[in-house]
Amino acid sequence: MENNTKITLKVTSSAFNHEGMIPAKYTCEGEEVNPPLQIDQIPSGTRSLVIIMEDPDAPNGTFDHWLVWNIPPASAMIGGDSVPGICGKNGGGNTGYYGPCPPSGQHRYFINVYALDTMLELEGGADKAALRSAMEGHIVAEGVLMGKYGKTGL
Repeated sequence: MENNTKITLKVTSSAFNHEGMIPAKYTCEGEEVNPPLQIDQIPSGTRSLVIIMEDPDAPNGTFDHWLVWNIPPASAMIGGDSVPGICGKNGGGNTGYYGPCPPSGQHRYFINVYALDTMLELEGGADKAALRSAMEGHIVAEGVLMGKYGKTGL
């Protein structure tokens, strides 16, 4: 992946602030729908957006919560009920959104958004390694929104 990306996407959510607490609605203790996202400062020439949500604090290494690609750049508002794009395999082995559900303590969840200069020719259900490989050389901008979550008790 390129580390020389100059343009930063602005990624925000109406549900929580950067480095704030993710409401239970978006977790295993709630409805487990993805949080609403607003993506701004998308550069012209962007052909698609990619979302990779991951938990680096998981006990067995980074856990992938959400992989989505080929999101049209016009879809800069992403709601919790449907996401335009193709979903990849999350850490639970399924496609789609896997809400925060840390086994203990509070974890950090990074929602990384990438603007690409292409649409990806990648089948639904691909894993993060395949997605990152397909993205290589095509990232024109990126941004991140980080939220935190700790279980309140089931």
